[in-house]
Amino acid sequence: MDDSPQPRDTHPVDRRPPLGKLAAFGFQHVLIMYTGCVTVPLVFGAAAGLPTSTIGLLINADLLVAGLITLIQSLGIGKVFGIRLPIVTGATFASVTPMILIAGEYGMQAVYGSMLAAGLFGLLIAVPFARLVRFFPPLVSGVVITVVGLSLIGVAAGMITGNDPEAADHASTTRLALAAGVIVFIVLFARFARGFAGQIGILVALVFGTLAAIPLDLTDFSGVSDADWVGLAAPFHFGAPEFPPSAVISMCVVMLVIFTESTATMMAVGEATGRPVTDKDLARGLAADGLSGVLGGTMNSFMDTVFTQNIGLIRLTRVSSRYVTAVAGGMLVLLGLIPRLGELVAALPGPVVGAAGLVLFATVTMVGVNTLRRVDLDRGHNMTIAAVALGAGLLPEVSEGIYDGFPSWAQIVVGSGITSAAFTAFLLNLLFHHTSWGRGTPKAGGESPEQAGGESPEQAGGELPEQAGSAERGIRSAVNIS
Repeated sequence: MDDSPQPRDTHPVDRRPPLGKLAAFGFQHVLIMYTGCVTVPLVFGAAAGLPTSTIGLLINADLLVAGLITLIQSLGIGKVFGIRLPIVTGATFASVTPMILIAGEYGMQAVYGSMLAAGLFGLLIAVPFARLVRFFPPLVSGVVITVVGLSLIGVAAGMITGNDPEAADHASTTRLALAAGVIVFIVLFARFARGFAGQIGILVALVFGTLAAIPLDLTDFSGVSDADWVGLAAPFHFGAPEFPPSAVISMCVVMLVIFTESTATMMAVGEATGRPVTDKDLARGLAADGLSGVLGGTMNSFMDTVFTQNIGLIRLTRVSSRYVTAVAGGMLVLLGLIPRLGELVAALPGPVVGAAGLVLFATVTMVGVNTLRRVDLDRGHNMTIAAVALGAGLLPEVSEGIYDGFPSWAQIVVGSGITSAAFTAFLLNLLFHHTSWGRGTPKAGGESPEQAGGESPEQAGGELPEQAGSAERGIRSAVNIS
């Protein structure tokens, strides 16, 4: 598969395929991740009430930063940044709800100021976090990922029906029928397409859904022709960054969620490529995630995470060269420098994007549920931890305004289901599994944890014995929350 003259002992990760294959395989990676990547600015921009031209700017910035971080993760920068594995990164859905809340309360300057601060926080804790992964087991990450998906269902519904209840076509039969048609298309494509084609079903559905929306008068591409072909938005487009403490705390929690999912995915990539991930490798990879927050806050973009769907492509093609994903990163950078493309994507009809988002968000939810399946919820207090954290996370999503009596700074933290779930799951896991309260005192003589009143790995929110190591065999405890 690699025709270039290289030493036989060169690890597949470090091999450079010929230029033609590099370009072809790199473009495949871009196709796989593109929809998930651009959906984040589309959803956030619509929920924040931004004009189409501004959403187009966010899309370009999103692709640019995703490309830069993909290049860094694939090639590395010294001993500080990049895991040097075939990794593709993109905007994470975990940041969407907190960003919407911050935008509504403090404005866009606070959105990107808090993101910048969270990125610096990520840089500072990358090394310690790589050594403290045990505090974020599948029990914690599974609950958080589930809430991430569920919390975004309402956003997708708003795009389908239209966010203005006073509009004449709000929740019209036409909008609902178009969205239903897109979902049916995605389902049929998944059922009958095979291999690589089956992995780009949502991207194809967006194209056909948009074509179907044209005769229904649900499209407006008038602004596309006014956009430049080549350009780059100035840093801090929305003004000097602002740093409200509550917004900063909320985004720092999101960074911890990103670290949790990226850790699991990086380990899965290490397993898929046959190059196990060490603590130092993981720290460099997480530092690159932190850098995405700094770049995102500066360049009007979003925080990035490792995209799990690209692992499937590695397994499908059996091409594990990090130079392939580096080429994909370069392609994303180029796409990010074409404002007209961003404007075109931003003009996609709401029902089409909302339908695709609905499938993506529901998929995220199911990944969270699947993560929880690897935890023995019948042992110890795992069921209690999951139930309470899930309830705390869903409360602000199903009861709008429940925290209106709280100070505005507190609403940003507890008003996000993601941050509420993350805080609750982490603290309860710490209380039940990492403190001595309520446990028996170990007897001299070295009894096992179970004998000494402690808890086994599965009781402590880890994986079942027969599932140990599944983090390296699959996507372990996370998805690209995207």
